[in-house]
Amino acid sequence: MSALNLFRAEATINSVLYVIQQYGGEADMHKIFKTLYFADQLHLSKYGRTVTGDVYIAMSYGPVPSKTDDIFKAVRGDSFFPAGDLARYFHFVNKYRVKEDAQPDMDWLSKSDIECLDYAIEKCRDKNFEELTSLSHGLAWSNTQANRTISFNDILREVGDSEDYVNYIDSKLKLESSFR
Repeated sequence: MSALNLFRAEATINSVLYVIQQYGGEADMHKIFKTLYFADQLHLSKYGRTVTGDVYIAMSYGPVPSKTDDIFKAVRGDSFFPAGDLARYFHFVNKYRVKEDAQPDMDWLSKSDIECLDYAIEKCRDKNFEELTSLSHGLAWSNTQANRTISFNDILREVGDSEDYVNYIDSKLKLESSFR
């Protein structure tokens, strides 16, 4: 499945803030990105959509949420695009550590979003950089060329979903993307 137009900007910002808050108000990008990946993976498998709507790129240290990474780069000042209002949510302590500047607006997150974020937070909480990298180098990452978009189909296969379900979700996401 190719990149779809399903990005949920407000849900993503508030997911990031929620994750940072749960990690004590500060976290590194790697841990945030892997937490989002596992939350999106679980939500896609259980509920047929991701929390963020982002697409993941197969990078050296595991899946990276593309648009979320763009937001981080803008806030950090490493982007052609200015951060604008995004800078009010969080700031960088150093090149990779992020500190919250706002509380998450939980109205942007559904019960199922929070359930999957909490699952991913617990999965990632006590893992170091190397452990998170290894944990995220599963089938979906392995089946993708470096710096290319990871297919949602492989993300579902990685957690053991059946091919019938993978095909169903593929069709569903394509249809939803066509209406945006």
